Amino acid sequence: MPRRRPGRIRAGIPDRQQSQHKRPAIDRLSPRALSEIVRLERTRNYLQPGDTSAALRLWKDYVHRPARELWHDDEFGNVHWYCCGNPLEGRALLDGVIRAMSPRGGRELRKIIERLDTFMGPFYPATDHRR
Repeated sequence: MPRRRPGRIRAGIPDRQQSQHKRPAIDRLSPRALSEIVRLERTRNYLQPGDTSAALRLWKDYVHRPARELWHDDEFGNVHWYCCGNPLEGRALLDGVIRAMSPRGGRELRKIIERLDTFMGPFYPATDHRR
């Protein structure tokens, strides 16, 4: 039986860097909290890799919109949420991730989200997560 060349064998093996999961891009989080989010996204059935950072991006974009657009969305809804994601559902997902994380990692993520919630002001009631 003919021998296969080592280069052809190595070409069939996936590269180590390609097989690693993509790290979430969340500013101001420690590497420990980021690795905990990656672990949660791999082990929980309601999360996919990248869901947490996508939900945080949706919420951040929604919070920084003008007040008149927020009132319009509240009264009439937004048809673009069907294709691009609902920021209110993203905020609810972030609450679930905070509850699933360790207290230390949850505090770090909660601090980022609370800063966005206070920026939003009276349009979104800030909830108390310390219970």
